[in-house]
Amino acid sequence: MKSVVKIRVEDLSIRYSDGVESLHGVTLDLFANQINVLFGPAGGGKSTLLRALNRLNDLVDVDEQSGRVLLDGMDLFGAEVDVVELRRRVGMVFARPVPLPMTIRQNLHYGPQLAGVRGRRLDELAERSLQQAALWDEVKDRLDEPAVALSGGQQQRLCLARTLTLEPEVIVLDEPTSGLDPISTAKVEESLQELKQTYTVVMVPHSVQQAARVADWAAFLLQGELVEHGPGDKLFTRPKDQRTEDYITGRFG
Repeated sequence: MKSVVKIRVEDLSIRYSDGVESLHGVTLDLFANQINVLFGPAGGGKSTLLRALNRLNDLVDVDEQSGRVLLDGMDLFGAEVDVVELRRRVGMVFARPVPLPMTIRQNLHYGPQLAGVRGRRLDELAERSLQQAALWDEVKDRLDEPAVALSGGQQQRLCLARTLTLEPEVIVLDEPTSGLDPISTAKVEESLQELKQTYTVVMVPHSVQQAARVADWAAFLLQGELVEHGPGDKLFTRPKDQRTEDYITGRFG
């Protein structure tokens, strides 16, 4: 099956107001219905690139930015772009789960209610998103309990479900399992394998091992430069660039 480009990054460079250049001339395709993994050592520009996909960089001190990011051919930095609508289409899940100080049900209703959804549709979206996040069976009898009563792994899957209630096209995850135990990590990874059937997934993993496990496509970023990009099964077993091989094999980190 031919891979379809969902997001195209063209010659993207971003420099922060402190003079640090986080990305330098990155050109990269991210594919629909795939798990696209961005990996590399800290400070390589992975999170900056993630935040560019739904313009969260607008909220930080970016001094210079050039290049384009295209979502289905639409330039995300165009003057006509509705940023609120963009962030619905490209949903974000962060490393640290932050449930709202409400019940589980209210956490899931909150976003759709703001978008104008009412009535039974709210419960339908909540149940479907909890099932997609592999959490429904664990919380279906606890929906009116405080979300903060959930375990860390459950809270992270709730945050994923909360993103899914807005019916995004792209799910962006920044180290979503970094604070989770192995069992919770496995559940999140299993959820992502299901979710890619419907959504485009872009993820920064918390380890090379996780990157190798989940990646359909992978990109290695080093000091703001895209070193190598390709199918995960090839990149992690037969990398073309020595720097990629050195990082994957633990020669530097």
